[in-house]
Amino acid sequence: MSSDYVTTKRIDPDLIKRCQAGDQDSFRVLFEAYKDRIYGIAAYFGADEATAKDITQEVFVRLFTRIADFQGRSTFDTWLYRLVANCCMDEHRARKRLLPLDLIHSRRRRMETKTAPHEEAYMRAEITGAVQATVRSLKPKLRMPVVLRYLEELSYDEIAVILDCSPGTVASRLNRAHRALARKLAYLVSREL
Repeated sequence: MSSDYVTTKRIDPDLIKRCQAGDQDSFRVLFEAYKDRIYGIAAYFGADEATAKDITQEVFVRLFTRIADFQGRSTFDTWLYRLVANCCMDEHRARKRLLPLDLIHSRRRRMETKTAPHEEAYMRAEITGAVQATVRSLKPKLRMPVVLRYLEELSYDEIAVILDCSPGTVASRLNRAHRALARKLAYLVSREL
């Protein structure tokens, strides 16, 4: 089975029909096409690699058991991202009390695995880590729009469908997230000067 059935943000409806009919090869094509994108969202939303893997696995379990529910009223990507968003939110609720420990451990692991000897590479990695940790520290209602907008480059309308809210609500949440990020990351700007 070829990956010709999957292109950027478009998926062949016949592939979906075959998945809905139980064709495992077609499901494998979907898995290969989306596993990295789903893991990327989960990793950015989650705090560590293990959590991101758990979320990714849960998304595919839900996808496998619920693909028959997809009726084509939205794009497949939108429907799938809604599954991802729901899994991320469920995981957040389940680990709410453990999240600060996860952040501390993931930051420590990143610091211990730095191998670049150059100060510039170290600073870039430190800034990236600080931005990711700050995004993860946002409330889930603010975090998910940021991840979908900047990691997946989705439009406000697409995000609105995924999160079951209006595009205006998406804009408002992104605006609040931008202000929170600017406030929390202001020290990086002053350090660069």
